Amino acid sequence: MGNLNTKEVVEKYGFKFTKSLGQNFLIDNNVIIDIIEGSEVCKDDFVIEIGPGVGTLTKELLRRAKKVCSIEIDSKLIPILEKELEEYDNFQLIHNDALKVDYKELIGNEQNVKVVANLPYYVTTPIISNLLNGRHKFKSLTIMIQKEVAQRMNAKPNSKDYGALTLLIQYYCNTKIIRKVSPACFVPRPKVESIIIRLDRQEKPKVDVDDEKLFFRIIRDAFNMRRKTLWNALKNLGIEKDKLQQALNNANIDPKRRGETLSIEEFANLCNHICKIK
Repeated sequence: MGNLNTKEVVEKYGFKFTKSLGQNFLIDNNVIIDIIEGSEVCKDDFVIEIGPGVGTLTKELLRRAKKVCSIEIDSKLIPILEKELEEYDNFQLIHNDALKVDYKELIGNEQNVKVVANLPYYVTTPIISNLLNGRHKFKSLTIMIQKEVAQRMNAKPNSKDYGALTLLIQYYCNTKIIRKVSPACFVPRPKVESIIIRLDRQEKPKVDVDDEKLFFRIIRDAFNMRRKTLWNALKNLGIEKDKLQQALNNANIDPKRRGETLSIEEFANLCNHICKIK
């Protein structure tokens, strides 16, 4: 693998970590190999990497992909990445916040787009929501994230991890846990375990809904106060009581149930029945 490893590159440039950016760089080559193999990146792929650090994973992606575009927010890392990866003509570096990038413009006409990222934990959910809700042409997102967040993405109904994030992810993607990663695999060490998870984008959403905005609003309200019954949680929708009761009856859903017991199909069914009577 590689030339200099992560620790050596950090020392070579005297790089100082910025705590507020949630920087934790991978130092375990086995994990890097598992990310590469888990993402199934190949010569046809245009890879968008979010948070390249000092370029250790980037280098391996560049050896396998058609092109790698890395997005880095930290200006201190830009010259390091430019120097360390200068031999690769299939490398593009964007100095920007991943939440502000125009992905449609970046992707252009590329057909085989894969996202690979070791995401800072504090922006995991906003970045993934942004990528999925933007309906961009990604085939997959292979991401290293906090263990608890990965478990929420991969959860089933009637579990404490199941919630609005689960349903957002599962509406758009199939999920696959690749492996756990211990804090010892990073510098500096995070306080939590991580998981590499792959989200494979489906051709069309998992369920058919008549009003996507309403669908996610119902989900959000159902999980805002987990202990509330659906009946109490959905009062905020501003629908007349008898109409809400009728929609629940038509969808064959007991109003005393809690949101965490409903499958994605049941949420879709309820949404479509509410649409019909509104």
